[in-house]
Amino acid sequence: MSQANAGIGSLWEVTAPPAPSFPALAQELEVEVAIVGAGLTGLSTALHLAERAPACTIAVLEAEEPGFGASGRNNGQVIPTLTALDPNDIVARLGPERGERFVALVRDSAAFTFDLIRRLGISCDAEQTGWIQPAHSPSRFEQISKPRFAQWAQRGADVVLLEPNQLAQMLGSRAWHGGWMARTGGHLNPLAFVRGLARAVAERGVRLFCRSPVVRLERTGARWRLATPEGALTARRVLLATAAYSGRVTGALARSYLPFYPWMLATEPLPEAVRQQVIPGRQAVSDTRADLRFMRWTADGRLVSGGALALPVLERVRLERRVGAILAEAFPALRGVRFAFAWSGAIALTPDRGPHLVRLGPELFAWIGCNGRGVALATALGPHLAALLSGAPETELPLPLEPVRSIPARALLAPLGRLALVYYRWRDWRA
Repeated sequence: MSQANAGIGSLWEVTAPPAPSFPALAQELEVEVAIVGAGLTGLSTALHLAERAPACTIAVLEAEEPGFGASGRNNGQVIPTLTALDPNDIVARLGPERGERFVALVRDSAAFTFDLIRRLGISCDAEQTGWIQPAHSPSRFEQISKPRFAQWAQRGADVVLLEPNQLAQMLGSRAWHGGWMARTGGHLNPLAFVRGLARAVAERGVRLFCRSPVVRLERTGARWRLATPEGALTARRVLLATAAYSGRVTGALARSYLPFYPWMLATEPLPEAVRQQVIPGRQAVSDTRADLRFMRWTADGRLVSGGALALPVLERVRLERRVGAILAEAFPALRGVRFAFAWSGAIALTPDRGPHLVRLGPELFAWIGCNGRGVALATALGPHLAALLSGAPETELPLPLEPVRSIPARALLAPLGRLALVYYRWRDWRA
């Protein structure tokens, strides 16, 4: 269940506290619950399961190190929404009762994440300064920003509608045309957050094994056996928290999403005068484009942005040129900005852009579908996945358990999916 590293060091690797040391699994071990993947989903679930059921024996298997995948490589924005589905869409999909429960979970996900960081005392440069979604055209302000704001406000979210002049003052730019803000959002160092969660999990008695990829997963009697190169776990219940780093051993799960490979770029530390002109309130920002434009400040004064390209050729050079031009167009103070770090990794996109809780077999579960909203959503799902693994009734879950759905012709669609960026840019231009 591992995937090759992009080979490019991230800013987070340089600025996060040192990684805790965990051994590889080199024995036969029996536990009640096994969790595969030491990212945000796996670690939040393990943490809350250990707190919910202290006597439960729990082990986490990680193919690399905690935060190796998207959990430790993302932009670090903490966003209390889904990417494509608004509250009314969620309710229409899940039904009134369960839909509103899941809407409430998403609404509170950023607050939950920052509260957890404070409760555990995790040092991860967390700033709950809010998240802004600017509209990239006047029509998008009317068609997306206003309805989206209204739907979240109706459900008690701490949100504010930003008229064009107000938004321009907050961002220091007139490149957008109004928008809205979720005050509970913000940003953090995601790798530092994951490492802090790993320490908290270990302190609560969970066994965490790194460099221990699962090479075989099979049902033996009433339990599951997870073999690694040097050992094996047997467990009553299993959660696969591998998302875009799911391999063939996960079976249909690995065929249920399309991988997407965004890049993150981080500038050199910029002068205070520049920081006062560009998002002076230090909010996290990601706009309404399908070909997303996003940015946020770091604790040491760097601007972190990024993007993706349709063709994987000379990506870093081309992206630095493209993103640099985009930033300079929106913020003249950033003209000539230089990028000191660039890194990439995979995220899992589901065909319907929605989250899915799946049952792969008896007591074998998986969660897929953050679709770029993983920091808050995966963290906030932890207590609910912990309830599932402790035997709580399925009716209590915020999402229904469903069978995994493989994508037809996925092997063909996965590489072609990058070319969809061309269509998305055309659609953004027309909006």
